[in-house]
Amino acid sequence: MDYFYFKKLDVYNYSKDLVKYIYSVLKKFPQEERYAICDQLRRAVVSIPSNIAEGFGRLSSKEKIHFLDIAYGSLMEVECQMEISYELGFISSEEQHTASHKVETIARLLYSLRFSIMKNADKSIWSPK
Repeated sequence: MDYFYFKKLDVYNYSKDLVKYIYSVLKKFPQEERYAICDQLRRAVVSIPSNIAEGFGRLSSKEKIHFLDIAYGSLMEVECQMEISYELGFISSEEQHTASHKVETIARLLYSLRFSIMKNADKSIWSPK
């Protein structure tokens, strides 16, 4: 049994890359934002790979999907906060665009993974024995 299967998933690895990217961008934020939007962004972005990993630590497809949905929600939170950061002048349009592109890629992968889990769960429930 592969206990750490999630480490092989592209979506998990891309989300860790997003964490590193966001952390690098946050270093440029003004000091007064270190405990406001920066903390919120850190929590949201770290939540993405964490929930993917937690979901794959669960046995049922329903629980896996639940944690992928939480990861997706955190991903959307990161997109929103990066857009706000751009509008407030904390990041450049290039940094916002790069983050948005990474978010979009991860969103597609999460959706595909979720669909795959649902499809395989349906097969195992409805397939004749």
